Amino acid sequence: QVQLVESGGGSVQAGGSLRLSCAASGRTFSSYAMGWFRQAPGKEREFVADINWSGGRVSYATFVKGRFTISRDNAKNTVYLQMNSLKPEDTAIYYCAAGGGDYYVQPVDSWGQGTQVTVSS
Repeated sequence: QVQLVESGGGSVQAGGSLRLSCAASGRTFSSYAMGWFRQAPGKEREFVADINWSGGRVSYATFVKGRFTISRDNAKNTVYLQMNSLKPEDTAIYYCAAGGGDYYVQPVDSWGQGTQVTVSS
């Protein structure tokens, strides 16, 4: 099992930026894919982005393409989500996830505790 700890959430005005970080421990970090999901109040958890073990493949949900960037530093056991041009509809709890395999984050093996992102208009 992988332990994941997110940080970097907070409150920002529309158009602003935040950078989320997720530190992993428990398994060899470079052996599995990582990703980010989010859950807004009253809505189901949804996929945001993922990255394969090496960082050579990334994918994004349509609603964040061109605004968010996922990256990883295998030397630091950390995955990042750079969020630019934030919109009020990006307000949600953001969850870090570790995949069971090395290419796609789904199916998810482990979840972080979540970090709140609030975007005001």
